[in-house]
Amino acid sequence: MSFPSTIAGLNELPSDQKREIYSKIIPPELLDLFGVSQDLRDQDGRDLFHLNCDPGTADVEIALFHQADAKDPIIFGHITDTIHGQIHILLYGMNDVNSPRYNVDVMPDGTKTGFGTNHRNLEEELKALQGGLAPGQIYRGPHLFKESLRQFEQFVSCLGHDLFFVEPLFYHVAIVFERYHFHYQKGKGFVKRINEGFSQGGDLLPLLDGSNPFRDPRAAGQIRLRSWAVHDNILGEPFSNVTMYKYIDQGITPCKEPSLPW
Repeated sequence: MSFPSTIAGLNELPSDQKREIYSKIIPPELLDLFGVSQDLRDQDGRDLFHLNCDPGTADVEIALFHQADAKDPIIFGHITDTIHGQIHILLYGMNDVNSPRYNVDVMPDGTKTGFGTNHRNLEEELKALQGGLAPGQIYRGPHLFKESLRQFEQFVSCLGHDLFFVEPLFYHVAIVFERYHFHYQKGKGFVKRINEGFSQGGDLLPLLDGSNPFRDPRAAGQIRLRSWAVHDNILGEPFSNVTMYKYIDQGITPCKEPSLPW
């Protein structure tokens, strides 16, 4: 089967073809982990794979659930075309829905927080921090990053591209991407400024004063805790306007060992 080269092109296809192609984004290991069948339906035939990809649009939202009545998906994403017809991931994540849930995505009154980027549910964020999660996570992940990256690169390759773009929403995500051969289209200086600020003699170190749990002095030497401090506006501005890209021929093996622990 020959595929269109853009999300806009895929969205013009019949529904069954769109479903087949977009399902290629899902790593088989995730299906095995949660006992989801290859047809992405439950034993009663109910669809577990939800797509929002109407004809005439240039983006797709995907969500796969492990059960038809599940509250949250085990994988979700929002992907679009760039103005040059390249593939751009705006949002992508996986949830281990068997682990504890932290309601960082909603306020007590039900208002959505944008994963903490628009509003912050501080009580739930503190629980997530103490539970070992990073900003933006409502569950711990299933530890399938390499597998999902491999699968997405196969999807991009099927569309005839040799690279794709991604929008890291948090500092720790950008650092992980750096390890896996991603490069900066924009925001490299911003991330470098953060790293320097947390390094010896950096201007962010005095702000790790323990004035709240998100500004733990240990954050200087841990990526996850740094990310919480950045999320807590230690920079005086949000982590934003960072775009990265990856050539798919560079593989999925980390290019270097992390200089700091997670």
